[in-house]
Amino acid sequence: MEQSWKTALQSEFEQPYFQSLISFVRKEYLENPQQIFPKGNDIFRALDACPFHAVKVVILGQDPYPTRGHAHGLCFSVEPTVRPLPKSLTNIYKELAEDLNAGIPSNGNLINWANQGVLLLNTVLTVREGMPDSHAGKGWENFTDAVLKKVNSDLKQVVFILWGAKAQAKLPFIDVERHFVICAPHPSPLSAHRGFFGSRPFSRTNNYLIQQGRSPIDWIHSISD
Repeated sequence: MEQSWKTALQSEFEQPYFQSLISFVRKEYLENPQQIFPKGNDIFRALDACPFHAVKVVILGQDPYPTRGHAHGLCFSVEPTVRPLPKSLTNIYKELAEDLNAGIPSNGNLINWANQGVLLLNTVLTVREGMPDSHAGKGWENFTDAVLKKVNSDLKQVVFILWGAKAQAKLPFIDVERHFVICAPHPSPLSAHRGFFGSRPFSRTNNYLIQQGRSPIDWIHSISD
């Protein structure tokens, strides 16, 4: 894990829940090495790619894609060779293109968003192949709640993008006077037409960052094939 996050979250590593969580995850990877996603060295990739004090935007997902070859530690993102793109990511790209009057990217790797200060955090950081939510309730939620609380308390003027009811359940952790929150339905095909499309999260985020004297996110050109 990147050093600034190790320092920020030091007290979490000493908690009983975290010790139990790590024991569970290690056992899962040991017993099912080809069936637990993402790869072990990508579990904390969202934190590795976006140091603590670099965070400008938080996008909150649920758990990693349970499809082999998809998950690589960043919410909604997939390995660059994945085709077709997951449906939720396809809808994110449709809204991105409409919002910013641009083309739809074909590459689903969002690492360059993370490199610009977008924390692409799932609430659960591991999963078993073909079994969504299989690692829910094991302690990851406690840990990622601590990440959100630390961002809320120690940083200023962060944009929190909360898509869907599960992400919006984290609203009590966020000081809306200190930060900017964008809520919309989840980009899943089951809910995207209920208000995700047309919510313009990308331009709204950049407008806020510019108003605060911060550099905007290059949402389009940073995605390359």
